Amino acid sequence: MVDYNADKASSEIKSLVSDAQDLFNAAASASSDKAAALRSEGMRVLENALSSARDLQDSAVKTGKELASTADDFVHENPWKTIAISAGVALLIGALLTPMITKK
Repeated sequence: MVDYNADKASSEIKSLVSDAQDLFNAAASASSDKAAALRSEGMRVLENALSSARDLQDSAVKTGKELASTADDFVHENPWKTIAISAGVALLIGALLTPMITKK
């Protein structure tokens, strides 16, 4: 779900920025009145892109806090299980790194 939202927001932002670039390029070759209107539209599109980026950042921060809270709750509710998992991960990492270290 989080990956889908991030991908969707990322593609929307890319699309909005691309649209703004197109508008600014069109404004460069247009008459002064038309160029002003195109620049104004481009600024609106960029503001939408920035708003989408802020929303994505807020969502990422909220999700990160929720995950941290869930992990914290798990550690407090299951201290021995957490110690066992940590020891197992450390043992696995040690087993994977030992052949690399001994080859030197």
